Amino acid sequence: MSAKKFFNEEQKHTIQKAIADAELNTSGEIRVHIDDVCKEEVLDKAANIFHDLKMDETTLRNGVLFYLAVKDHKFAILGDKGINEKVPSDFWDHIKLTMLEHFKKHEFTEGLSKGINMAGEKLKTHFPLQHNDTNELSNDMSFGK
Repeated sequence: MSAKKFFNEEQKHTIQKAIADAELNTSGEIRVHIDDVCKEEVLDKAANIFHDLKMDETTLRNGVLFYLAVKDHKFAILGDKGINEKVPSDFWDHIKLTMLEHFKKHEFTEGLSKGINMAGEKLKTHFPLQHNDTNELSNDMSFGK
């Protein structure tokens, strides 16, 4: 199954709602990108996508990317410099393990939504919503070619 068809419309809506809900109380930005395959180191690929999506251009450098390569069964979570300076070094590992437990049960929407929610809670702590905040990045999922 291709990346674009991996999630049905209802599942995509659920994930986009998780992003919107997570961003309600934070200036942080969360994106989800889905690829079919990842032929390189998954964190390297995620870093390239992070840059391509201009996530490294947010004002406070507080973007978080959830990257999945569905056919290769790989995923990564990548936070920008601003958030990584504030969270514990094992923070992303904890979210990955939580997501992996859902993924093992083929609960991909639930796992991704839970991870997004966990990231949003931490973003809210370190980057609370400001009165003049604007949504700098789209909440839409993006897909590889």
